[in-house]
Amino acid sequence: MVNKNVPAKLRVGGKSFEIMVDVEQAIKMRKGLPVNIQSVLVVDGVFTNIKTGAKPSGSDLMDAFQTEDLLAIAQRIVKKGEIEIPQEFRDQEQENKKKKVIDFFVRNAVDARTSRPFTPQQIESALEQAGTNLDNKPFDQLIKLATDSIKTILPLKIETKKLAITIPVIYTGKAYGAVSEYKEKEDWLANGDLRVVVNIPVGLQSEFYDKLNSITHGAALSEELKQ
Repeated sequence: MVNKNVPAKLRVGGKSFEIMVDVEQAIKMRKGLPVNIQSVLVVDGVFTNIKTGAKPSGSDLMDAFQTEDLLAIAQRIVKKGEIEIPQEFRDQEQENKKKKVIDFFVRNAVDARTSRPFTPQQIESALEQAGTNLDNKPFDQLIKLATDSIKTILPLKIETKKLAITIPVIYTGKAYGAVSEYKEKEDWLANGDLRVVVNIPVGLQSEFYDKLNSITHGAALSEELKQ
């Protein structure tokens, strides 16, 4: 069983401040996900040495963090400090990521010659043969990377949808990166808005919309185009 309780450390002014956290919840907070610091913190307390139980003085906390509030200090340590992530946890995360990628292709891809779906074993074997590195990237980028590599091994065909997206000028800077991976065509309109045609795997459509809407606050307009 993977140990999920690990130290998180932050050095401020030459002194080390440590807390004990749930590694899974801490990583979510580091990624900006809506996680309550109380669900991250495993032990109520800030330490200078968590193994011996040594604690900083109130003046040390005030000098370093300008507060003695445990939750405020813990949140800063999680976001800015170093989290000791166990190798077993890294391995488990990698395995879960791999399973998620394989499941995507089993559900969304077919053999271009026969239109038959692939088995999980076929997809896993192709990933291994291609030497695909499923490292720390967002899921949509992993799928693009895996698709490019698997196509060298299997006659892969993925069902896609073509969409026309119009992005208001005030969001084009931030949104451009989100649409560029799937972009087939772009037009900059007279008012500065961006109209882009994208071709997205059906299995990533919901994730694509979530990302785009979070950037544009729902202001982007979309229209499905016939293939």
